[in-house]
Amino acid sequence: MSIDFHAQENRYTYATRRADSSWMTLVNSIVAVNGKRALEIGCGGGIYTKALADMGAASVTGLDYSREMLQAARENCSGYANIDFVLGSALGTGLLAERYDLVLQRAIIHHLTQNDLRTCFVEAFRLLRSGGILIVQDRTLEDCMLPGSKTHIRGYFFSRYPRLANLEVTCTRRPRSELVLQMLRQVGFQSVEERKLWETHAVYSNLEALSEDLLARTGYSILHALTDAELQDLVTHITYVQEQLQNAGDAEIVEQDCWTIWSAAK
Repeated sequence: MSIDFHAQENRYTYATRRADSSWMTLVNSIVAVNGKRALEIGCGGGIYTKALADMGAASVTGLDYSREMLQAARENCSGYANIDFVLGSALGTGLLAERYDLVLQRAIIHHLTQNDLRTCFVEAFRLLRSGGILIVQDRTLEDCMLPGSKTHIRGYFFSRYPRLANLEVTCTRRPRSELVLQMLRQVGFQSVEERKLWETHAVYSNLEALSEDLLARTGYSILHALTDAELQDLVTHITYVQEQLQNAGDAEIVEQDCWTIWSAAK
């Protein structure tokens, strides 16, 4: 079972946290966001739309195919006069060509077939001005399968319930980096590069706060494949492991995920 992004009960699943400073630093090392006209394709609840505005973008448009997600995004970004949201598809946005200095596609390409991936990149190329930058961020299969640790909590999902790992292998389209790099070049992009980022997903004040987030499945779409009883078992297991790993005096739990980030210039 996967998350229904169009369901009202899932409206705020991807709208309740803030982008980590490590992400902002890396993006600014690729392109100076200040003063740029930016577009986020697949904006979800507007977390990274807001981050781009906070980084000084002159304007940011967030596009998503889910009306529920867009409603959450508008609430999340209320008060930002330089942000607007539109309903649309990554494969055909309906937006004007050569309008943006920066296009961000974060955590969307694993939802696409190989043919749709090319279409998605062609559309981004069309939207960018000459010299504009495309940033694509997603987790490869290798990123997902890294073992669990004190900070990489997601790794315990797969060691505790191996069928979740099988879902990543057989039922999703986790991108191969070689394919992404090749397709970006084929579409016409230049200066194509790949980077890795251990991005902080959340900082929890204690184990109880972590457990509450996991049990709510907040931002963890793969946990919808577990029954409530299995999820409770997983949370109990993670809590036990974390208790063993915590050092005396540790006040916070920092959760990080490994991401691959590809950048390309038009």
